[in-house]
Amino acid sequence: MNLTFKIEIADKYISYSQKARVLTEDWVLSEIYCPSCGNSIYDYDNNKPVADFYCKRCSEDFELKSKKGKIGKKVSAGAYSQMIKRINSSQKPNFFFMGYMVEMWNVNDFFVIPKHFFVSEIIEERKPLTESARRAGWVGSNILFSKIPKAGQIFYVENGKELEKKDVLEKWQKTVFLKQIKKADAKGWILDIMNCIDALNKKEFILQDVYDFEKDLSVIHPENKNIKPKIRQQLQFLRDKGYLEFIEAGKYRLK
Repeated sequence: MNLTFKIEIADKYISYSQKARVLTEDWVLSEIYCPSCGNSIYDYDNNKPVADFYCKRCSEDFELKSKKGKIGKKVSAGAYSQMIKRINSSQKPNFFFMGYMVEMWNVNDFFVIPKHFFVSEIIEERKPLTESARRAGWVGSNILFSKIPKAGQIFYVENGKELEKKDVLEKWQKTVFLKQIKKADAKGWILDIMNCIDALNKKEFILQDVYDFEKDLSVIHPENKNIKPKIRQQLQFLRDKGYLEFIEAGKYRLK
């Protein structure tokens, strides 16, 4: 994988934003494959509103969001109302995220978040623009990466280093079971438990480790008065789907 942009293709553009758009989109088309099937991806000819790229083999759609420098903990995502509408739509795309370095015009980080990880809780509502702004009252949004489990942030390139294609494809397949879950509340619970497991930062853990998040989960889900049984239910589900391995009574391992 060549991490450097073909800067000559942007010579005719004057504005920085135009150059960046042309260079980043060209790089994705040249270097990136579909994380679902490994096939080449293509761009939509007519600027399709819901996506930038697609896979002919598996029909997955992708939208690219790029940022100069490090991506950080959040990224701007446009109008809040529209973003919420999009992620609740059956036509929402998967999202590519790119962090690039201007000095060398090359890619530092590139990852995909599958659409089945997108729930309203990961979208942050920004403050309305002030009355003096050109778009006074407009409300933007951010995508919060801290609310997306690590399994849902699948890197092709991390800190300037390319990851193996087989690893990218395996990580994608590991969580496709989430596509089957249509109810937002049910999916929210599963993602919350996955985030709790991530926070433990260890391969093997015991049931009590997850019970320790009971207070945090009760704040997120105030309507549920039986947090511990719910935790056990979600761990059972993740075990059945092959995300976790059951070692012995009350002990689990991330697969």
